[in-house]
Amino acid sequence: MSRRLERLLALDEWIRKPERQTAESLGAILEVSERTVREDIAFMRDRYDAPVKFSRKQGYHYTEPDWRLPSVPLTQGELFALTLGARMLSAYGGTAYQEQLQSAIDQLAKRLPEQTWVDLQQLSNESIMFRMGAELDLDPEIWHTLEQACQHKQRVWMRYAGPGKPVSEREVDPYVLHFSRSNPYMTGWCHQRQATRWFRVDRIQAIRLLDRHFEIDETFDREVHFASTFQHEVGGEPQEMMIWFDAPTAPYIRERRWHPTQQIEECPDGSLVLRFVVPGLNEVKRWVLFYGQGAKVLGPPQLQRMVQDEIEGMQARYQQGTGQ
Repeated sequence: MSRRLERLLALDEWIRKPERQTAESLGAILEVSERTVREDIAFMRDRYDAPVKFSRKQGYHYTEPDWRLPSVPLTQGELFALTLGARMLSAYGGTAYQEQLQSAIDQLAKRLPEQTWVDLQQLSNESIMFRMGAELDLDPEIWHTLEQACQHKQRVWMRYAGPGKPVSEREVDPYVLHFSRSNPYMTGWCHQRQATRWFRVDRIQAIRLLDRHFEIDETFDREVHFASTFQHEVGGEPQEMMIWFDAPTAPYIRERRWHPTQQIEECPDGSLVLRFVVPGLNEVKRWVLFYGQGAKVLGPPQLQRMVQDEIEGMQARYQQGTGQ
């Protein structure tokens, strides 16, 4: 931002205040001469048609309070989109960006007439809802530390614990932060496993930047890496998944693209067979079970056995009665 633009924004802010302002007082606030203040105000009048007047009683003031300095060429629609985007990001990232987002939106809103901003806020709050399911417990400090590590390619030490697994301490080179199914992840090189791994950020118990920098492995292709995953599972040899969906379930499968490699084979009775190639099986198993009797695994055999074992285990659990 140029020095003059900074001064114009500051002038606009101080002229709107109820306190009487003169060239002398504004010069003292902005640490410039009275001549510079007068030149800047003249520039605002000439370039932006600013309705700035001076009187002995009021000092510098706007004769049209709804006028706004067009320092940011932002339409109502663009600001509304930003407002919704901020709400979405807050929903995904918990409180990680809440303070910064609110500050940015507030600064942009100053460039619009007050009633316009009130109308946009009311529409955003009353007419559009975001329901993200279970609340995300994301520590903003941990997230921002990872942001810094990614930006500066700086290794981190962290204390991490997956579900049902013991706490481990490890050093990681953070490559990228991302969200998968509303969950925050960091993907990077784990020095303990000597492999690229995904880490749920909300499972990191403690983190510290290390005085060691890294370069991203030249064999790591971000686009290829994420395109090969299903949901958020990585690792393993790529295999073709073949899943049949009955006619009532098929419309829900057709309406989305589940994987970049997917192919759909339509059946005469309205059912379909979905094919795609992924390396992991656990997420596919959970996904298939979500559709219950509406889905059946045709291959690979290992996935068939995994689903069958899960169903048999569920049957055994329910046959035990209502107790645990």
